[in-house]
Amino acid sequence: MAADRDLEIEDVTLHLDGDMKGELEEEKEMREDGGGKDPFKNKKVHRVVSKWMLPEKVRRTYLERANCLPPPVFIISISIAELAVFIYYAVWKPQKQWITLDTGILESPFIYSPEKREEAWRFISYMLVHAGVQHILGNLVMQLMLGIPLEMVHKGLRVGLVYLAGVIAGSLASSIFDPLRYLVGASGGVYALMGGYFMNVLVNFREMIPAFGIVRLLIIILIIVSDMGFALYRRFFVPANGSPVSFAAHIAGGFAGMSIGYTVFSCFDKALLKDPRFWIAIAAYSACVLFAVFFNIFLSPAN
Repeated sequence: MAADRDLEIEDVTLHLDGDMKGELEEEKEMREDGGGKDPFKNKKVHRVVSKWMLPEKVRRTYLERANCLPPPVFIISISIAELAVFIYYAVWKPQKQWITLDTGILESPFIYSPEKREEAWRFISYMLVHAGVQHILGNLVMQLMLGIPLEMVHKGLRVGLVYLAGVIAGSLASSIFDPLRYLVGASGGVYALMGGYFMNVLVNFREMIPAFGIVRLLIIILIIVSDMGFALYRRFFVPANGSPVSFAAHIAGGFAGMSIGYTVFSCFDKALLKDPRFWIAIAAYSACVLFAVFFNIFLSPAN
């Protein structure tokens, strides 16, 4: 037994030494290519981002072309818009407090309302409205912490595609599984980003530095479990005078991220439109959207 333990410890040590040796050799090669200088010494932020967002085999490619042009405009713009709408309804509309915003937002042209489903923009614009300080702070913190690094790597078009896919999936799922409830918040988009990132870390676990991989997986799982637990509590155990939360939007956004988001985020150095996985994910997503549209037109209890 003692010999077995020694062997296991030795194997782990050799594995860690191999990882460190690989990183040192990679840095040495980079310096040699740059004439004895580290060509990425002024890109420390990009190096950190690459370790958290990309598998090892494509980090060098990212660092060679990494820049802040364009900056992460999509996530920052969406976050500013959501914050501006929240402040508008909190300050200029009649509210009793900032914690539970009901009166103003229920009359908003942005909120998803079961009685106004023919106004199709509401299936997207509901992401701009939030029900309280805790609601918007949670979404803003998550989408900025995760969205900005993702957009630095994958740029705004791809991140925007995943985010909006989660938003649309969230509202359509809520209209099917919670057809009589109003819907506000950007949780569908946030969960899409988390779902895509989670799948990337899971699939490329060994290449994304095991220690970091474990930490990242644990953090994401902890956030999802706590947030989903709170959403389920608010949905089924909320007091009669409270505002229930639609958990269907969270789940649908996560699934959108784990399908479309995974294929988008795993194609960093590849042409996205040439990847068959992307078209399979788009086909499955489109089929779900068509079913949801059919349900809302002909079968919904809200009709």
